[in-house]
Amino acid sequence: MPAQRYQGNLCDLYDTYNRREYVHPDPLEFLYDYQDVRDREIVALVSSSLAYGGIKQILKSVATALSPIPGPAEFIRNSSRKDLELLYGGFKHRFTTGEELASMLFGVRSVMEKHGTLEACFVNFLKPEDDTILPALSGFVSELSSVFKGKPRSLLPSPVNGSACKRLNLFLRWMVRKDQVDPGGWDHVPQSKLVIPVDIHMHRISFMLGLTSRKVADMKTAIEITRAFRKISPEDPVRFDFCLTRLGIRDDLDPKQFLTACEISGDAKPNF
Repeated sequence: MPAQRYQGNLCDLYDTYNRREYVHPDPLEFLYDYQDVRDREIVALVSSSLAYGGIKQILKSVATALSPIPGPAEFIRNSSRKDLELLYGGFKHRFTTGEELASMLFGVRSVMEKHGTLEACFVNFLKPEDDTILPALSGFVSELSSVFKGKPRSLLPSPVNGSACKRLNLFLRWMVRKDQVDPGGWDHVPQSKLVIPVDIHMHRISFMLGLTSRKVADMKTAIEITRAFRKISPEDPVRFDFCLTRLGIRDDLDPKQFLTACEISGDAKPNF
């Protein structure tokens, strides 16, 4: 199988680049400033939710969103919806408005009032028989989104609708895994059930490696790629996400070198 064929190359890539020094530029870096998991999970949700578009704008927008809420958990717990809407009235990140961000954070407050923490809410929907975290993610999104009352909520897509949910799966990777890059903090969610965050970089390189034959970056593709990685690392199928996506994010890392090492032409491009 393709995944097992490239196991050595992937492990070498992980050993070389899965280090804190290669994180920047990445919204993940904002999590490192928060030792309290109750704060970190909120920072992770904000940072991952805004992780679309150009990386410079992402970092700028995340910094803007986090700067008014030192000690996020306590701040949000003591803030009304109106407080949050006033606070983020002038916020804008591409098509995300301040109102939408404020609504998501008010959803966080609602979840904390009911469950205590975001993790407790997520675990409430997690069942031992589930093959992946997707059923729990659907319930988690439903709880967070209940305050939107029909208003736009692009920050919180649901896997029920077929979306790859790249940003939410990224959020889960950050909070569930723990190594030199991912800080972790959620100790009650099995990393073996995580789903790969599929963006354009992960989709293209997975297609070139033969880990998926699908040409649409949707949830079915994410599951197919995750199953391929499970053949290498059944207990940690998203292990290679960070190092592989460095190839498409950092200017000093050339994806052609990795593809050449895998005996795949660096000029090969998927037809989509």
